[in-house]
Amino acid sequence: MAGYKEVSVSGYEDFMQAVEQHNGKTVFAYFSGSKDAEGKSWCPDCVQAEPVVREGLKHVGEGCVFIYCQVGEKPYWKDPNNDFRKKLKLTAVPTLLKYGTVSIFL
Repeated sequence: MAGYKEVSVSGYEDFMQAVEQHNGKTVFAYFSGSKDAEGKSWCPDCVQAEPVVREGLKHVGEGCVFIYCQVGEKPYWKDPNNDFRKKLKLTAVPTLLKYGTVSIFL
């Protein structure tokens, strides 16, 4: 059994809501091109990276949250003004980010 909780979302607003719901926890966010009805992403790099990311999840700590976020269709992703690019400063998919790391400066 996995030591982490997985949440799947689609779009920027759903992603931000999921992050807010898991405030205070270590969150791993994986951004991928959206999948079609057959479960295949338009992004070939995302298809190749997903099994590697999932293998790495076997090593995350108990109580972590993994958010799988579909960023939208290719034309939306390519728009430099989409929310993921403007607000999160993402430059590519796939992207894996870690939230919830506390830094203490003395």
